[in-house]
Amino acid sequence: MNPSGHASLGPWLSSGISATKNHLLAALPADELSAMTADLELVPMLPGDVVGSSGQALSHAYFPATAVVSLHYVSDAGMLTEIADVGHEGMVGTALVLGGGSATSSALVKIGGHGYRLAREPLANWFTRSEMLRSLLLRYMQALIVQVGQTAVCYRHHTIEQQLSRWLLSTSDRMPSSELVMTQELVAGLLGVRRESISQAAAKLSAGGYIRYRRGHISILDRVGLQTRACECYAVVKAETQRLLPRTPAADSSKHIYKANI
Repeated sequence: MNPSGHASLGPWLSSGISATKNHLLAALPADELSAMTADLELVPMLPGDVVGSSGQALSHAYFPATAVVSLHYVSDAGMLTEIADVGHEGMVGTALVLGGGSATSSALVKIGGHGYRLAREPLANWFTRSEMLRSLLLRYMQALIVQVGQTAVCYRHHTIEQQLSRWLLSTSDRMPSSELVMTQELVAGLLGVRRESISQAAAKLSAGGYIRYRRGHISILDRVGLQTRACECYAVVKAETQRLLPRTPAADSSKHIYKANI
């Protein structure tokens, strides 16, 4: 599934993206990460790339560095709904360490960038050998479970405006820029609602001075104000992720400016 098609490789083929741009890898002891780099492969993650399909065996885990991946459910009718997203804080492919081997959701790159991938067998070996990696991944999976559960609550109980505000905040948290380049159609698809509903919610947020929307560009103008328009789901997930996965100096210093295209 590739709703937007591949963009040109352009800015994603830049070199020198450190593994420490992923917070899980950055939290590893320097000697462990140095030894692991032989098994890690830096790869471009382009908008629309599918890095995991529901029910299919996974060959690699991905540690996004500058990309953001949408974990979503696809109905029999082909409709998709996002249940979580993964950026520099996490890993795509948790089934590989949980023992299932195949994903229960599909994983689609929604913000282009780079990531590091690790094949199934080396991941299993490192998960067994490294107590720190094992602890990090288990805590990350707990944070991911919280995100999935809170997202379900959000879809059931909160308004489209609240959902959109939460989604914009959580997506921008995984980016160095406050501007997202994506269409309302895509946002509506990921949230599982009609495009008209997103247009109305975006118009309210724009009128309030919280965001600016123009021709596929969404800019957050007032982040603090936007948080007041979001439901509690955003704060719950962020607080739990920060509690379970505190930032490391290496991760904090690994800023990378890029343009998000989709």
